[in-house]
Order: sequence, then structure tokens, then C-alpha cells
Amino acid sequence: MASDQAEQMWGEDDRQLVTVARNVGTRYMAIILDALIGLVLLPFNVHHLGQSAYGLWMLTSSMTTYFSVLDLGFGGSIVKFIAQYRAKRDVDGLNDIASTLFVIFSVMGVVGYGIFLILALNVQHVFNLSPEQMSTGRTLLLIIGVYVSLGLPFSIFGGVINGFQRYDLNNVVGVGSSLVVAAVNVVMLLSGASLVQLVLATTSLRILTYFVYRLNAYKVFPALRIQPSRFQWARVRELTSFSVYVSIIDWSNKLNYSIDAIVIGAYISSAAVALWTVPQRLAEMLQRLTNQMNGVLFPVVVDSDAGNKAERLRAIFVQGTRLSLVSVVPLASAMFLLMDPLIRAWVGPKFAASIVVAQILILVVAIRVGNATATTVLKGAGQHRLLAFTNAGTAVGNIALSLLWVRHYGLIGQAMGTLIPVAGSAVFILWPAACRRVNINVFDAFREAVWPTLWPTIGMAIVVIPLRHALPARLWAVAFAGAVGALVYLATFLAFAVKRTDRQLYVEKVNELMSARRRKRLAAAAA
Repeated sequence: MASDQAEQMWGEDDRQLVTVARNVGTRYMAIILDALIGLVLLPFNVHHLGQSAYGLWMLTSSMTTYFSVLDLGFGGSIVKFIAQYRAKRDVDGLNDIASTLFVIFSVMGVVGYGIFLILALNVQHVFNLSPEQMSTGRTLLLIIGVYVSLGLPFSIFGGVINGFQRYDLNNVVGVGSSLVVAAVNVVMLLSGASLVQLVLATTSLRILTYFVYRLNAYKVFPALRIQPSRFQWARVRELTSFSVYVSIIDWSNKLNYSIDAIVIGAYISSAAVALWTVPQRLAEMLQRLTNQMNGVLFPVVVDSDAGNKAERLRAIFVQGTRLSLVSVVPLASAMFLLMDPLIRAWVGPKFAASIVVAQILILVVAIRVGNATATTVLKGAGQHRLLAFTNAGTAVGNIALSLLWVRHYGLIGQAMGTLIPVAGSAVFILWPAACRRVNINVFDAFREAVWPTLWPTIGMAIVVIPLRHALPARLWAVAFAGAVGALVYLATFLAFAVKRTDRQLYVEKVNELMSARRRKRLAAAAA
């Protein structure tokens, strides 16, 4: 009985597929809902607030992005260490880590609010605001500052939930919060609320959501005890041994994929930035749509590494890479082949110069997503130092090549300056390192995980290219051609690219998922 209670406290480990599918599914649900809410609310808010007030809101809200540096990489350490001590079934170690992080983030939260206070008092020097906007901008910064500052210590609870591989709980809470905030947003503006009243109400609701995360954390792990008295400097050193490299990884990624507009604006023109923004948005959309699985795999990798489950770690690497590529290759191929009509139908022929740039950035995303399981394995299974230094070197190479080529080749040179370092580090460093970590030959891994996902694009191209020329340059036609191409790709992949044993495995796993859903429905009906 005591053993059953202990296992119930630590959660299940024997149904990884169901867990991953549930986490990924709810993540996509949250992404789609947020996109729809944003699509509807943006014009609604602009209409009721006015362009000036809405712009002020977005300007002050954008400051939250830069406060991610305050976590110094500790934010990326939460899930790793929670999953690690969960795998070890170490209650004291887990609570020590959580309590130490809580104290660290509480101090950072105080520092963060101090920065918001300084910004608010000097808003006239920070932003170019009209006199009548000064008071509103100052108030908005103070309100948003509370949300950001409290979010730091409360992130521990979300991290505990994710470390126990219950991303679905956080996703569902996020969906509920988004719906409630959106409804309140609409009601308040229809009733004539001011910008400050709107931001105060919606921010208060988001802060209340923090307490729901806290409640769920204690449900997921009833033995959780977060107490400032458990803070230990030894734990800080343990956390820092990982967090400093996570910080390098995060900042390298920001340099790799966020600095391009600055370089273009400095060396070409602001008009060129607009031409770059269209391909960048398409690449970001593709990245977000296809790379959700690897985030939820991270605690599974940590658990497998901590539990010395070498076979499971190898299976995660091979199958995760294959599934990542299957998710990104058909979409990336369709966008690559249809980029000309897509750009012309979406933003018009004046953006024709963006077509080749967009195709290059789509290749960058395909490489990143295809290699994402490898980087997840390295990050979660003890090779985070190599990943950090490789990402830093990639960022340096990106900046150097971009500065060199943007002057001679314009936007295409800028895009190639991103593609070459990313492809080089993926193919020659990160992929081989991940293969070594899971003890599989590089060529065997390529044959099992990569090649079956690449050659079906030949059949896809045979179908899509004629459709591209036959259909009009309209968004519906682009979507139709892309959907047909993707179906051809998936049919070819399942029928010919994978072995019979793999097809049987996929069918078994689908049946397992369906059986799990049926059992859940029956249990709910019985209750």
C-alpha cells in the first residue's frame, strides 16, 4: 500500500506516448486559440481604443520581453532539476531545489519591479510620448511591472508541473485564462472602459491565474514544500552549473534569430526591414507549428538520463527526430515550392524580393526543427556545455557572415548568413554529438530517422509544381496545393518510406492512444 501511494505521488512513467501526445495536443490547442483570439481582438481593440492608445499599450507591454534576462538561465533549469529529482524519487532534494529557486526568483522579482519603477518615473526619457500619454504610460508600466515581477517566483509552480510531465495542465489553465481575459477585454471596452482600467482588469486576471498554477503544482506533487528556510548555497552552485549554459543557449538563439532586422536597418534601409519581416513571420509561424513536441520531450529525456534508461533515450532520439522531420518537412516543402504565389497573394507583388529570402529562412527552420530532438537530448542528458558553446559559435558566425554579405548581396546575403552557420553546426557538431550520446552510428541514425522523411518530397514536388502553375495566385489555391502535396507526402511516407515493423508500431501506438481515451471517457462516465 505504501509503495502504491509513493508511485501515485511521483506519477506514472510507463505510458510515455499517452503523456507526450496529451501534452503536445493541448499545446497546439493553446497556440491555435491564442492565434484566433489575437486575430479577432487586434482590430477590435484598435477600433475601440484608437491607434495611439493601442500603440501605447503594445509599447509598454513589449518591455516584458527584455525582462527574461533577469532569470539568468535559472528559468530553463526548473524543469530539468525537477525532472531529475523526480526520477531519483528524492523529496528533500526536489523541495530544496524548488525552495532555492523560489528565493532567487523572489529577489529577481523585487529587482525587476525596481527597474519598472525607474522606467515609470523616467518614461518621458524612455519613450517618445506626447504630454497627455505620459501619465497613462507611467501607470501602465507600474501595472505590468507587478505582473512580470510576480511571474518570476510563481514560475516555480509551472516548472514543477512541467517537470512532472503534466504540460497539459499548464496548457489547459492557459487556455482558460486566455478565454476569460479575452471576454473581459471585450466587455470592458464595450462598456467604455479606459486603457488603464482595461489593463488593470486583464492583468489582475492573469495574476489570479498564477494561483491556479500554484494549486495544480500541489495536486501534481502533494509532497511539495516551498520554504525560504530551505534555501541552500550548495543548491545555487548546483543550479548554476546548468543555468549558466542555458543562459548562453538562450542569448545565442536571440542573436541568431532576432538581430537580423537591426543589421538590415543599419546597412540597407527601413524599407528593407519591411521586406525582411514577411519571410521572418512565415518562418516564425512554421517554427511554432512544428516544434512543440521537443519542448515536452525535455523532462522525458532528463528522466531517462537520470534513470540510466539508455534504450529509451536512444528510442526518443530516433523516433523524435523522425517525427519532428515528418511534422516540418511537408509543410516546409510546400511553402518552399509555393512561396512565389504565397507571397504575391498574401502581401502583393511589391514583396517579390522577399520570395528567395523566405525560401532560405524556411530551410533554416526545417534544419532547426529536424535537429531539435538532438539538441533536446544534448541539453537534457549532460551535454549542455557543448550545446551552449556551439550555439554561441553559431551566433558569432551568423553575425559575422551577415555583416559581410548583407553589404554585397542584400537580404539574400543576410539570409544565407543565417543558414550557413545553422546548417554547419547542426550537421557537423550537434547531430554527431547526439548520436554519440545515445550510442548510435551517425549513418545508421540518418538511415533510420532522416532519410525516410526526405525522399517522399520527390513525389510531393511532382504533384505541387504543376498545381502551382495551373492554379491562380490566390491564398485558397496555395492552401489547396499545399494540402494536396502534404497528403501525397504522408501517403508515400507511410506506404513506402518506413518499414513494415515501424508501420505496425505506429498503428499500435495510435490504438494505444485511442484505448486510453476510451478508458478515460468510461472512467468519467462511471464517476
